[in-house]
Amino acid sequence: MRLLTPLALGAVLCAGATLANGDLPGDPVSGKRLAGQCRTCHGIDGYAKIPVAPHIGGETAGYITRQLTAFRGGTRVNEMMSVVAAGLTDPQIADLAAWYASQQATATLLAEAAAAPPLCVTCHGADGIGRTGDVPNLAGESNIYIDTQLKAFRSGKRVHEVMTTIAADLSDDEIRAAADWYAAVRLTITPP
Repeated sequence: MRLLTPLALGAVLCAGATLANGDLPGDPVSGKRLAGQCRTCHGIDGYAKIPVAPHIGGETAGYITRQLTAFRGGTRVNEMMSVVAAGLTDPQIADLAAWYASQQATATLLAEAAAAPPLCVTCHGADGIGRTGDVPNLAGESNIYIDTQLKAFRSGKRVHEVMTTIAADLSDDEIRAAADWYAAVRLTITPP
């Protein structure tokens, strides 16, 4: 019995630390049900229905969790997402993240496509699929969405330790060229 108490306490402490870090494991089945509220903009499987919303199917659970938590906490602001995320609990965010992360995102470049924008390849890949868990996929995003986000990074309206610095020196023409390149990539999102 004496071992059970420290073990139980350890489990509770670990669960609390996980919750605090946003690494709560989610349930994709519950997430799919919750995604009904996301379908108008992002689609039930994460393929955006409107040009100002990003495709989120196939993003990592950690990335989606961080973005929803940022919208909920006010460190990232969007008139729609800030309202939607404000009502989400940590377990709901984890479930949504698990659902959208369960999708498979693949990119197909056009045969005549030039190489990806050089400043972007290291993180976003040569095909627009993010190379690490903190980097979103850009493949197939609308040029409107990418243009808007890069300008938000450039102006300081949206802040990120890497993107703010990169976008600070981009001209409108460079932003538009990158946005157009990623928009031309064919994105396929396949549900589990």
